[in-house]
Amino acid sequence: MTVTNSAMQDILQRQKAAHLKDGAPTAEQRIDRIDRCIGLLVDHSRAIEDALNADFGNRSREATQLTDVSGSIGPLKFAKENLRKWMKAERRKTSPAILGLFGAKAEVVFQPKGVVGVISPWNFPVNLTFAPLAGVLAAGNRAMIKPSEFTPRTSELMKEMFGKVFSEEEVAVITGGPEVGQAFSELAFDHMIFTGATSIARHVMRAASANLVPLTLELGGKSPVLISRSADMATAAARIMNGKTLNAGQICLAPDYVLAPEDRVGEFVSEAKAAVTRMFPTIKDNPDYTSVVAQRHYDRIMGYIEDARAKGAEIIELKPESEDLSQQEHRKIAPTLILNPTDDMTVMQEEIFGPVLPVKTYRSTEEAIGYINAHDRPLGLYWFGDDDAEKSRVLTHTTSGGVTVNDVIFHVAQEDLPFGGVGPSGMGSYHGVDGFREFSHRKAIYTQLKKDIGPMIQMRPPYGPAIRKFLAGQTTR
Repeated sequence: MTVTNSAMQDILQRQKAAHLKDGAPTAEQRIDRIDRCIGLLVDHSRAIEDALNADFGNRSREATQLTDVSGSIGPLKFAKENLRKWMKAERRKTSPAILGLFGAKAEVVFQPKGVVGVISPWNFPVNLTFAPLAGVLAAGNRAMIKPSEFTPRTSELMKEMFGKVFSEEEVAVITGGPEVGQAFSELAFDHMIFTGATSIARHVMRAASANLVPLTLELGGKSPVLISRSADMATAAARIMNGKTLNAGQICLAPDYVLAPEDRVGEFVSEAKAAVTRMFPTIKDNPDYTSVVAQRHYDRIMGYIEDARAKGAEIIELKPESEDLSQQEHRKIAPTLILNPTDDMTVMQEEIFGPVLPVKTYRSTEEAIGYINAHDRPLGLYWFGDDDAEKSRVLTHTTSGGVTVNDVIFHVAQEDLPFGGVGPSGMGSYHGVDGFREFSHRKAIYTQLKKDIGPMIQMRPPYGPAIRKFLAGQTTR
């Protein structure tokens, strides 16, 4: 049954009313809500595996445990362990400083915003619901969640899970298709976080603007890998292909293209083949290798490959020669390298979100940096090498949401680092204390002196020599 707009409005108003009635929750209440989330993940671990496997056609159970179960429990535990410290008021200096000497006080208090809307995607539907909730609940908010319709079994499972331990006034899950998502994004939340495609984010941002809802947008983009001439190629290729094949490349932070030294491309291809063979001796019936989530995404990715082939690229499928993936039960695409890609190819224009990796060459570091900077700022940037001067040059002359050095994706797993994009790859950031602050209102509070002392009186009319002396002191260099 499709959820109506009025039903969503009703839940939102009930959550807002409960927030106003109950006020900011104590640390103990916040920890209790987080503990309930951890309990859900532990108790439904196998059910989550089953639901995701069914939604994808084949989804590695170990990858689900790593990314969606364990990868969600970690942020929740981190928030639980640190939220008392995060909740403390932050002392600031008074202006002029002399007021502080007499007892005036300036501070920032972190106040719950109220009700946060969470729109989560299909690629890691559990993790990208629960990980933001770590910050949302630590900050003392209530939440309404709209999971993806592309993973319907997992979305319904999460609705059932949350319904077991939360009232709708605390956490509510709204399932449904694009029309429900559109109506959800138009609600007057106190904050909203959307994780998904940049193209959809434009619609979400437009809808949120009607109610001036603050947004956190976690998007994607074409995250580049720059392999230095100083890199250990065997290690680099193994780590790149591990990141590219995890969830069959259906990750916002997946390496989207490689920039390799012109004279080392052959070495990269050879090491990439060896790495994939070690990880996946078979592809077709291998439960460790995840399927593409839906037929339209399968057709889109295969279209990228055929477009590149037609425009002159060399296509290298990294799979056993005996396997014919055109005859299969599920939508599996072998890890595929595209050599000599050109910018007129669709694969170099769109975020791939699949196990396809273009490999470009460069002659100088400046040329590689120039190529990266000629395109939209990505969510992640990856540099492999052992040359500190070159690393510094790359990191200071490029802008990206985050960086992993000598690996890919791993910066997102660091709970004490902010995670977010920049420009077309997103706005705002969360994880750890940054998530707590993202979902909090930072209320500035100044407490004035109780007594009317001389310096204060001198700032009122009738003005005299004292204030002129004070102002003269403020205008010196």
